[in-house]
Amino acid sequence: MTTFKDARAFLLAHRTDYDAAVKGFRWPDPVPFNWALDWFDAELASDPDSRERTALWIFDAAQDRQTKLSFAALSRRSNQVANFLRAQGLKRGDHLLLLLGNVVPLWETMLAAMKLGVVVIPATTLLTIDELRDRLERGRAKAVVAAQDQVAKFADLGADDLVRIVVGTTTSAGWLPFEQAADAAEAFTPDGPTQPDDPMLLYFTSGTTAKPKLVRHSHRSYPVGHLSTMYWLGLQPGDVHLNISSPGWAKHAWSCFFSPWNAGATVFVVNQPRFDAKGLLAIVKRCGVTTLCAPPTVWRLFIQEHLADFKVSLREACGAGEPLNPEVIDQVRAAWGLTIRDGYGQTETAAICGNSPGQKLKIGSMGRPLPGYRVEVADIDGNPASEGEITLALSGERPAGLMQGYQGDDGKLSGADGARYRTGDVVFQDEEGYLTFVGRSDDVFKSSDYRISPFELESVLLEHEAVAEAAVVPSPDPIRLAIPKAYVLLTSGAERSRATALSIFEHLAARLAPFKRIRRLELVSELPKTISGKIRRVQLRRLEHDDNRTDHLRGTEFKEEDFPELKIRPSGHEV
Repeated sequence: MTTFKDARAFLLAHRTDYDAAVKGFRWPDPVPFNWALDWFDAELASDPDSRERTALWIFDAAQDRQTKLSFAALSRRSNQVANFLRAQGLKRGDHLLLLLGNVVPLWETMLAAMKLGVVVIPATTLLTIDELRDRLERGRAKAVVAAQDQVAKFADLGADDLVRIVVGTTTSAGWLPFEQAADAAEAFTPDGPTQPDDPMLLYFTSGTTAKPKLVRHSHRSYPVGHLSTMYWLGLQPGDVHLNISSPGWAKHAWSCFFSPWNAGATVFVVNQPRFDAKGLLAIVKRCGVTTLCAPPTVWRLFIQEHLADFKVSLREACGAGEPLNPEVIDQVRAAWGLTIRDGYGQTETAAICGNSPGQKLKIGSMGRPLPGYRVEVADIDGNPASEGEITLALSGERPAGLMQGYQGDDGKLSGADGARYRTGDVVFQDEEGYLTFVGRSDDVFKSSDYRISPFELESVLLEHEAVAEAAVVPSPDPIRLAIPKAYVLLTSGAERSRATALSIFEHLAARLAPFKRIRRLELVSELPKTISGKIRRVQLRRLEHDDNRTDHLRGTEFKEEDFPELKIRPSGHEV
C-alpha cells in the first residue's frame, strides 16, 4: 500500500529526475486520512527533527514586526480552536466562511476545521456585501470567522442563526471573540475517521466569464493532490517559502498552506499596506527566503527595480496564475542567475503541468505534465491534437488533485466525472511533450480565418518599454470577421499620445506576422480585473461587440491606418 508519507518521500528523492518521478510515482491509496491530524500533528509537530522548526513566519512590513510559530505550537493552538468551534455547535459537514487576511488565526482555523471535518469556504476580505450574501446562501454557511473590519458588512445580511466569530475587538452584538479559543483544551479528539471523499473546501471561482462556480474539494484532492505542486515548486524540508497570493483564493492554499507543509518547509508571508516591490525584495534578502512563487504582475514590477542590487538566497523562482512573458524571465535570469519556472493548474486542481527543477526549460512553455497526471491535448471533438484543450484522463487511476466537482444549488456535483476533465485552456504541445499556453478556449478568436491567441500578442506588447499591461480582444470587422485590438495600460511616465501609439505599432510590426498584427490600440487608465487580479477579457470583448464608447474603461483609441508612416510587411496570404 502506498501511503502519503511514501508518496511524498518518493517525490523528494526524485526532485530533479523528471522521468523517474513520472514513471514511478503513485498517488497514495484512498484510505481514511486527515492531513491535519495524520500528517501535520502526527509527523511535522511530533518528529524531534521538525517539531520546533518554524512552520509559519509572518512579517508585517509597516511595523517591522515578525511573528513565528513552530509546527508544535500551531498543532496545539489549532487543537484549541477546534475545541472552541466544537463548543459553538460546529460539527463534521458544517460549512464555515473564512474571511481573514494573512494573520495567524487564518492558519489556525484552517487546521482546526480540517480536524473537525468542517468544510471551509475561503473568501477574500475585498468581497462586497452582495458577494458575501451569495457565498453565505449558496455556500450554506453555518459559521463565519471574520476580521474586525468585516463585521459591518454583516449588519444587513440577515442570517440570524449564523455563528459569528471575530478576530479582534468589536462592539457589534452577537460576535464571539476568536481569542476565547485560547481558553480551550490543548488536546483534541476527533469524532471519527476522515474518509478521503469527505468534503473539505468550497471555492468560488474568480468569475472571469460568468457567475462564480462553486468548486468542491475533498480531504484527498487538495492535501494529497498538492504533492504535485510541492514537486513543481521544488520545495524541500527546511525551506523558507514565500508565495505572493491573497487569502481566499486557491493559490493561497496551494503555496501558503499545503505544498510547503507537505515538504516540511516554512510558510513565509509578508504583509504590506501597499505593494512595494523594492521593500519586498529587501525583505526577501534580509530573511533568507529560499523559494519564491509570484504572479506575472509581481514579476513585472520586480524587474522595474535593479534586481542585481538584491543579493538574495533564492534557490527556486516560480511563476503562476497566468503565463510569464519571455522578457521577464530573461531579466531575472540576467540579475540572479535563476530561471523562473512556470507552472499550470486551476482552482479545480492542484498543479497539473510545470517546469520542475533540474529539467530542460523552454522559455515560454509551462512545462510538461507533473507526476500523477495523464494530460491529453484534444481538439473540439475530443480527438488528439498538437493544439487543443488540456484535458485530464480520468479512466483508471483518477488524479488525486482534481476537484470532486462543481456543486450546484441542489448539492449535486458535475464537471469532473466521465472519461475526461476539460480545463477550458488551449495549449500547443511540441514533439517533446512541452506545453505552451495559447489562451482560454473562450479567448482565442479567428481573424481572416486565422486563429489568434491573445496571450501571444500580449507577450509581444509587453516587450515594449512603455507597456505595463495589455489585453487583446477581437474587434468586429465587416471583412475579416474580427481584427486584433489591444487595450494597453502604460508604465508610469509614458504618455497616452500619438507618438506612444506609433512607437508601439512600430514595435508590433517588426515582431508579428502581418496576418496576426494588432490593428487597433486603446490606451487606457485601467483594465478590468477579477478580484483575484486576472484581466477580464470578456468585459472588453463585450465593449467591442456592443461598440460601447461611453464606458469608464474606454481610453484613447488609435487605428493602424492613422499612421501612413508605419511600414507594414506585405503578405500574400492576408485578406
